[in-house]
Amino acid sequence: MFNGLLGSRSIAQRLTLVLGLVLLISFIGSGIGFVGLSRAAAQSATMYGDYLAAERDATEYYRLVSRGEMRTQAIALSSDLTLADQLAPGAAAGVEAAGVIFKKLEPRMDSDAEKALIKALNGARGTFLTAREALNKAKKAGDEATAKQLYASEFQPAAARLSDATLAIVKSQRDQLDASAKELDSTNAKARTSLIVFALIAVALAAWLSLALGASITGPLRRAAEVAEAIAHFDLTQDIPAGGRDEVGRLLNALQDMQSALQKLIGEVRGAADSIGTASAEIATGNFDLSQRTEQTASNLQNAASSMSELTGTVKQTADAAMTANQLASSAASVAQRGGEAVSQVVSTMDEISQSSRKINDIIGVIDGIAFQTNILALNAAVEAARAGEQGRGFAVVAAEVRSLAQRSAGAAKEIKTLIGASVERVDSGTQQVQAAGATMTEIVASVQRVTDIIGEISAAAREQSEGIAVVNGSVVQLDQMTQQNAALVEESAAAAESLREQSARMAEAIGVFKLSGGAQRLPATKAPAAQKPAMKNTGIKPAAAKVTAPKSAASSSPKLRPGPKVGAAASPKPAPVRKAAAAPVAAPRPSAPAPAPADDGDWETF
Repeated sequence: MFNGLLGSRSIAQRLTLVLGLVLLISFIGSGIGFVGLSRAAAQSATMYGDYLAAERDATEYYRLVSRGEMRTQAIALSSDLTLADQLAPGAAAGVEAAGVIFKKLEPRMDSDAEKALIKALNGARGTFLTAREALNKAKKAGDEATAKQLYASEFQPAAARLSDATLAIVKSQRDQLDASAKELDSTNAKARTSLIVFALIAVALAAWLSLALGASITGPLRRAAEVAEAIAHFDLTQDIPAGGRDEVGRLLNALQDMQSALQKLIGEVRGAADSIGTASAEIATGNFDLSQRTEQTASNLQNAASSMSELTGTVKQTADAAMTANQLASSAASVAQRGGEAVSQVVSTMDEISQSSRKINDIIGVIDGIAFQTNILALNAAVEAARAGEQGRGFAVVAAEVRSLAQRSAGAAKEIKTLIGASVERVDSGTQQVQAAGATMTEIVASVQRVTDIIGEISAAAREQSEGIAVVNGSVVQLDQMTQQNAALVEESAAAAESLREQSARMAEAIGVFKLSGGAQRLPATKAPAAQKPAMKNTGIKPAAAKVTAPKSAASSSPKLRPGPKVGAAASPKPAPVRKAAAAPVAAPRPSAPAPAPADDGDWETF
């Protein structure tokens, strides 16, 4: 039952339970010892507090009685009459002390026998005190004979009875003290026996609990250690029992899960090792085909680089021609702009001439008006001269001359006005034609500017195309270098595939030591067919010689190409022609497949 109780709990709960039981047993043992000690202490308190104190009081009372008896005897037998007065204070003190002791002793006498003894003591004490008082009176009276007679007949028997009663009480208390001491010894012996028996039982129970706890922990741990050692020695066929719910049980369950996982893992690793061996052989064959295709790609890249070089030259010529046309267009635009400016100046000059002609026309109009008014004035002067008769004849001649001059001036002004009008019309017509020529020159300048812009765009586009072609040329060079590096990597990959096949064989041998449910299994080493890896030759591709702006990476990425390292026993001097490969996916190898057949291009896709 206890094993079942421990088996359903964790180790911490087991330890707590066992420790609790041990503490409970210790507590019970402590309780038993405490009860025994309490009883012994109670008995000791009774013995020392009641019996021993009563025995000491009774002994002291007996001593006081004896001293009182000796004083009374001295008084009675002595002839000195002053002796009673001398011994009186001591006697009184003794009587007082005896009374105090009696009062202390009387309550302790609780049993019937003790009550009888204390009663007898009280009666003997009364008789003793009465006899002593009578003796003292006779002595004080000087009657020595009566005093001696009272001493012999009354005092001595009373003192003897008082002593006997006191001694009886002392003996009774001593007997009870002895009985209590024996009872105390018996109690201590029983307590010791109980503690010893309980200690033996507790030790036995603790030993049993320890053994049960150790068995519940060490047994599964020992089994777990055996399983771990077996797994460490590659034995995965252990029958691991299902563990409980404690830590060790979880450990056994974990070991069982680990063994199952290792069995599954080893099986998968065995299959993977065979698959890796088969795949590495196929990789080696594929690397051979890839090496040939890489060489052909390098040749195609060389042709592409030559074409790019020619294209670079052509684009450079186009860029130069576009640049020259751009310069000529810029010059034409400058000339057209200057012509436009000259036409604008001519238009301004024609406008000024037209304005001057209009002003002359206005002046001629003023002259014509003056001539008309002069003609009127001359006519009036002639009329006045005719009225004056003979006296106004000379004035009439002058007026006639003035009128003639005014008419000629008016005629001349009219002709000049006609000429100026025709000139103004021609100037206006010329101004319009010059303005039309200025507009035409403006359109020409704008068109030349647009042509200049278009030629500039063409030049920039040609320059960008030249730079882009240079970048492409550099990329082609880098691609050629990467192709050479790919060829070297292909050969390294072939060597790595062979190393991988060897490692897979060693891994298969290494995991073959594991014992599975079907027994130890070893996989045969997979051998790959030897494939010839041709060394890549330097294609000699260089960047184009066109002097155009190209990125530094393209110009600096054309170091001398070196042939890739040769892998294999023999390398063919000339690359074998590329065989046409069917576009079929690579079939996944099976774990139990034997050594693969010679390589077939049908298992690889064309790159």
